[in-house]
Amino acid sequence: MSRAAKRAPKKPDRAAEAFAAGLRLVRANPALAALDVSICREESCTVAPHDGLVRVDSGSTLHAHPVRPRDPRRPNGGAPVTEPAEWAWAIAHGLIHVGFGHVPAATGEREQPDRFDLAARCVVVNRFLLTFSVGLTPEHLPAAYPDGDEEQLAARWRRDGIPPAYERCGTAGGAPDQILLPWNSWNGQVPDWQLAFAHALTRTMATAMDLAGGRRDSMGGGPTRLQPWERALGWFVSSYPLLGGIAAGITLVADAELARAHDISVAAVDAEAGEIYVNPLLRLDDEEWRFVLAHEMLHAALRHGDRCGPRDPLLFNVACDYVVNAWLLEMQIGTMPEGLLYDPDLRGLSAEEVYDRIVGDLRRMRRRSTLCGKGRPDILGGPLGPPRDVVDLDEFYRRGLARGLDLHQQQERGFLPGGLVQEIRTLSHPPLPWDARLARWFDEFVPRPEPVRTYARPARRQAATPDIPRAGRHFPPEKVARCTFGVVLDTSGSMNSTLLGKALGAIASYAEARDVPAARVVFCDAAPHDAGYLPVTEIAGRVRVHGRGGTVLQPGVDLLHRADDFPPGAPVLVITDGYCDVLRIRREHAYLIPQGARLPFTSRGPVFRVT
Repeated sequence: MSRAAKRAPKKPDRAAEAFAAGLRLVRANPALAALDVSICREESCTVAPHDGLVRVDSGSTLHAHPVRPRDPRRPNGGAPVTEPAEWAWAIAHGLIHVGFGHVPAATGEREQPDRFDLAARCVVVNRFLLTFSVGLTPEHLPAAYPDGDEEQLAARWRRDGIPPAYERCGTAGGAPDQILLPWNSWNGQVPDWQLAFAHALTRTMATAMDLAGGRRDSMGGGPTRLQPWERALGWFVSSYPLLGGIAAGITLVADAELARAHDISVAAVDAEAGEIYVNPLLRLDDEEWRFVLAHEMLHAALRHGDRCGPRDPLLFNVACDYVVNAWLLEMQIGTMPEGLLYDPDLRGLSAEEVYDRIVGDLRRMRRRSTLCGKGRPDILGGPLGPPRDVVDLDEFYRRGLARGLDLHQQQERGFLPGGLVQEIRTLSHPPLPWDARLARWFDEFVPRPEPVRTYARPARRQAATPDIPRAGRHFPPEKVARCTFGVVLDTSGSMNSTLLGKALGAIASYAEARDVPAARVVFCDAAPHDAGYLPVTEIAGRVRVHGRGGTVLQPGVDLLHRADDFPPGAPVLVITDGYCDVLRIRREHAYLIPQGARLPFTSRGPVFRVT
């Protein structure tokens, strides 16, 4: 051999270079890179496909074709057609078979999947790759795939046959691209590839959310180091569905100056702004931050700030802390930091019940420490920073907790306290609107008159039995007690026309539905104006409102009390805007007032607030 021949450079192996480039594209994906598989490209391999690209076995080995398939239809002896992007798609297809549990590792003899299982699994993998794009999808594959999991598709195709478009969707040509082998590892430990892939996907999604939130610089190397409270919040999003929806919409504010200015010892929450304020100078580990964030998210989601009502805000905050901390300890979420409120004797009680128990010891309870500090509530009444736009808070927290509870129970993620589940279910069913409650009031106090059955007015004969007479139904002509009601209407200058229209329209519709022939209507401003009995259909449309003076309603109520033609058991409905005198009504009654208005006295009857 001449020296020139010895010095000639070795011809590059383009097949190996293309495969290596495709493999690098796959390993750039964090989820796929987590699947530790072996690669076999030996020419002597008997498992590698003859007319395909990749075949995978249950020993986590990917068998690739040793050379690139060539297209004999092309000139020059057949030009190479397999590009790195095509290799990447084929390798990803095989890896996802491993991650989806299609080729699980197991000991002993293995039964190979039939053609229906093979086709169904390849369809599921290709459908996943449409949204988890890696490499270049082959042109001969369909652009859409049927719904359903592997078992459903395989069962359907065993019954109806495999559609030709989905017959060869794998990566081994006409041969199966999945092979089950007995696991014969030296250590005997059978790996769970499906669990490893699920964990890798979870980490990838958490990284993507950190990237979108600006907490990372890239999906790969060079990430910004996450703070422990950020890692704790990310754990709820990725691993704890009960509070994951709430955590995804909560904003963490870690500002040392803000915490110092407002004396925030550990954390505080403002439900309306959807913000949790944490003290970044406090040294807590990840488990303790999980407990703290869950504590504040439950405060916000269960609307403890709005439930305080006329109670002492600090004392009610302390009561809520006792309840929430007991729940979190039962749920085993994180680790409770030292100094937080917990009393085993108060377990199983609601926040209102705990408040009733501790309210007698004001001096000692006011010195209790919340997460904000000693003697300061961690449920804030307003945002500490500039205001920002938020969604409907009731809907956000209610929907987040309800969906989280359903996911938590479906996935059997762990024990939940009965009191917490009960409160979430209560939030999932908002209170009835005013018109529905008004309808119930009519059902109870304005009973429908019962019809009388008599043969004096026979009913129509049925076509099937025309010879059998049947009794008819009619209402007696005499008046029936309590089949009417009174309306005392505030017609002062402060009354809103919208309120009048809604209230009178609802009264007319419900009264007509109850077969009430007429209602006694009294208009009141400076003096009462008795309109007498009016047909219910005319109450809303043709009532002429009298007067626009001051508001004195008691004379109108007294007029109904003294009226001889008004039944003593008939109820009274008062429509006012709340700017009225103190009323004393000695019969069943109710009030219709605008949303946000208040009566100047304590009502003994129900109050319906018109929205």
